[in-house]
Amino acid sequence: MFPIHKFIKIQIYLYSNALERGLTLKFLLVISLIFIILLLFKLFKTLKINLSITLICSLIILQIILTPNVCIKYTISGAKLFFNAIFPSLFPFLVVINIIINYNGIHIYSKLLGNIICRPLKLPKECNFALLVSILCGYPLGARYTCDLYEKNIINLNTCERLLNIASNASPLFIIGSIGTSMMFSSKIGYILLLSNILSCMFMGFIIPSKNSIFKMNFRSSNVSNKPISTNIGKVLKSSIEDAMKNSLNIGGFIVVFSVITGMIKDNVIFHIVLNKLALILGSSGNFIEGILLGMLEMTNGCYLISSSNSNLYVKLPVLSFLIAFSGLSIISQVYSYTYKYNVSIKKYIARKFIQAIISSIITIILYYILLHTSSVFTFNNMSTYKSSNLYILILIILFIPLFLIKIIKLFHTS
Repeated sequence: MFPIHKFIKIQIYLYSNALERGLTLKFLLVISLIFIILLLFKLFKTLKINLSITLICSLIILQIILTPNVCIKYTISGAKLFFNAIFPSLFPFLVVINIIINYNGIHIYSKLLGNIICRPLKLPKECNFALLVSILCGYPLGARYTCDLYEKNIINLNTCERLLNIASNASPLFIIGSIGTSMMFSSKIGYILLLSNILSCMFMGFIIPSKNSIFKMNFRSSNVSNKPISTNIGKVLKSSIEDAMKNSLNIGGFIVVFSVITGMIKDNVIFHIVLNKLALILGSSGNFIEGILLGMLEMTNGCYLISSSNSNLYVKLPVLSFLIAFSGLSIISQVYSYTYKYNVSIKKYIARKFIQAIISSIITIILYYILLHTSSVFTFNNMSTYKSSNLYILILIILFIPLFLIKIIKLFHTS
């Protein structure tokens, strides 16, 4: 039996002692937070997932009832973000992509670009379509069209899991426009973050093991037709619009829900107490730590908080790169909405995304010292620190060069 009564008794005892000693309300709230965390941890370990999720959703409902204005404010904020920034570019892109798929564009693209794009990554040439879509439009379309390839028996499960982590990057428009130009006031920073993000995806293609050789067709079956699904352009356009609208609204729903959740966390008193304590312990600004914590939930809000913090540029960039490559729980949930139907391990996907995020941060540091460190546009308070750090960057580059050379040699000398 779950001993909830013991937690309650201990908490009442500590409350009474704290009040007798004249301790502040903040201290009592910290005690409450500790017991809530312990209680949730115990629930997740002992109870079924249904009860755990029900408890969390009940707490969210209680928060909405207690602070309805917060819920309305962040719902509108999430909806504005979706309709003003994401939907205008996402919807027409999805419509055009669906038309291409209906007219067997995957087969055409695989003939034109398949070997060039997929051969170095040890992927079947038909995977190039998902890679192109991911590079051009970003999360979560790479996952969506990866699952389409698996559903149509074009790739097997192992290739599907590899492709999920390779075709997994943020939109160039988001990185260069939203983060680089709008948040960091420099398109050059946006290009550095974009390049780091794409290179980290390519690097994942080299380090994730492939069970099948690149020269063997990695098909589950050979029933892929070269004929279009329908020659009626009206019917194709109708089905493409319906599918694009469904997927756009699905993504919009995730954005709104996580906007409300992050908003509730931001406006919570306990969260701010914990945040201030962490800021004192780590010696960093509250905005920076808040950006990291919330960025693990929702990437856009986290990147905004990081960019507006007072931290130095050489600290901001790797953290921004990490958040963009990791993508956050919101994007991971969107990916899972496509993969849950198949035998795809979401735990493996998250672990690989974390590795990709670390790689992206390292690449960003290297590119920063190569492209921005000598630039006269950026000024810093302590230049001697950066000069002494050049040695470490040089060591990192020297260590990575042999690894890249070995991988390249193996790619082009595999029999």
